[in-house]
Amino acid sequence: MKKIIFSLTSIILLLAGYACKDSFLEVPPTGSLAKAQLTSKAGLDGSLISAYAQLSALGQTHSGPSNWLIGSIRGGDANKGTDPGDGSEMNPIQTFQYNSTDPVAANVYQSYFEGVSRANAVLALLKEAQPSVKAEDIKLITAEARFLRGHFYFQLKRNFNLVPYVDETKNLSNGIDKVKNDVELWPKIEDDFKTAYNDLPETSSAVGRANKWAAASYLAKVYLYQKKYAEAKALFDLIIANGKTTGGKKYALLPKYSDLYRVANDNNAESVFAVQATVKSGNGNNANADLQLNFIQGSDPGTCCGFFQPSFEFVNSFRTDAKGLPFLDGTYNAPANAVKTDMGIKSDVAFTPDAGPLDPRLDHTVGRRGIPFLDWGPHTGFSMIRNQPNGGPYSPKKYLFTKAEKAAGLTETGGWGHQTYNAYNVTIIRFADVLLMAAEAEIEVGSLAKALEYTNMVRGRAMNASDYVMIDGKPAANYKIALYDAFPTKEYARSAVRFERRIELGMEGYRFYDLVRWGEDVAAINKYLQYDQVLLPGALGGAKYEAKYALFPIPQGQMDLLNSKEQILKQNPGY
Repeated sequence: MKKIIFSLTSIILLLAGYACKDSFLEVPPTGSLAKAQLTSKAGLDGSLISAYAQLSALGQTHSGPSNWLIGSIRGGDANKGTDPGDGSEMNPIQTFQYNSTDPVAANVYQSYFEGVSRANAVLALLKEAQPSVKAEDIKLITAEARFLRGHFYFQLKRNFNLVPYVDETKNLSNGIDKVKNDVELWPKIEDDFKTAYNDLPETSSAVGRANKWAAASYLAKVYLYQKKYAEAKALFDLIIANGKTTGGKKYALLPKYSDLYRVANDNNAESVFAVQATVKSGNGNNANADLQLNFIQGSDPGTCCGFFQPSFEFVNSFRTDAKGLPFLDGTYNAPANAVKTDMGIKSDVAFTPDAGPLDPRLDHTVGRRGIPFLDWGPHTGFSMIRNQPNGGPYSPKKYLFTKAEKAAGLTETGGWGHQTYNAYNVTIIRFADVLLMAAEAEIEVGSLAKALEYTNMVRGRAMNASDYVMIDGKPAANYKIALYDAFPTKEYARSAVRFERRIELGMEGYRFYDLVRWGEDVAAINKYLQYDQVLLPGALGGAKYEAKYALFPIPQGQMDLLNSKEQILKQNPGY
């Protein structure tokens, strides 16, 4: 784990210009950049782009922006699936047996701190910017770098809680290796996003960069995590009324839910902030490699590797009642509605798709046997699932490329030798997320009518019958969805909005973090585990979630490295 300390110190040393006095030690290594180059406008822009690049985690499969493992699988949206021994480092994540030596936790810690160090390197360089760099450019680059640092520390905060806070002023000469994890991070994160909100422009020709309204949305999200509902509501009001994308499009829901997951719609009116991706640019790191393990095993789309299989409990939650409303009381798993215990598990058992009423977003989120799988033809169940007894009969569907997109050259061969990289942007915040967060804030400040309005805006889009998955000109399932007539009580409204987040944002990395911030993680995750482990005993049998797993442990490598002489880091409770 020494790489983390290296990235938090030597990069700053290089970019901020801490050189030894002996002249022979000042000769730059071959291929390195001189400080004069780095402190020019072009050098500063290049350093900022490097910080943006770390948003993708540069191919690291456990800490990419979709949070598919640490957000969706931990939250019960999906099972790890595939063969039990393949990707075995992920098994303790889905069964909640991780400890301080867990490699996934170490990967996540390293990846986010790498982003912090890159943002700090930019901010350190700005202090020595050449006179030719305009003041407005310094202000803009500072705001973008602080936005990115806020993002990376937000991720560290919700995964580890207290971690060392390091800004651009820290280096080896003033004790970066002595920084304790005893500083509350929320004020630091808030301050970064406030600066970004105040100083970023509304629009830019570089549409993939953060703008004023992306910073406002992130700041409002930070307020919501802290239960600062009045502050969050005030900001959400401004965002919903005035917010626009960096490209100048007023924030809005796209007409069709399925429009969200097509490359042609990247940077659309619903995209508040997203990690940009492109293919065949000469560098595979520019493509979306975040989901490279999650495609269909052995055949298109993807040919690898069968991870990330939607859970039974998650699929059941799309059931609706006779009015077209969800089962907020959790009875979607009741015997009258639940799947049979053998359905779709064994290859010799016929699979009967759910005949009851369903939210139509299910078949844009989950690949189900017999239902068209994008434009690849019907999902064939067993032949498209690598190991059904270990993962179940369902496949992920969001962010999987279509046959037409592949034919158009929007994929490329990835590091595994398969067609796994693609040109999809990975969305970090979208407008439906903003509306539902705003609905939460409205509930807590007492405006149930406004919360109802925002929630029904999201549900209304899902009611677009022209977006239903079809077979021979008819809906592929018994789709039934309706608007809420009213939110009669605060408790009912909370249940409705929280359930809507599960359905609308399913498989997008939100679920685990939502459950933790609501204080519902122990009950909800154990409900999922108890249900799915009956169907998948080999993968989940005996798994149980405890409150301590809301946080990852501080990696043991860091504890050993920094605590060898004195107590620097404090471990999270329970580890």
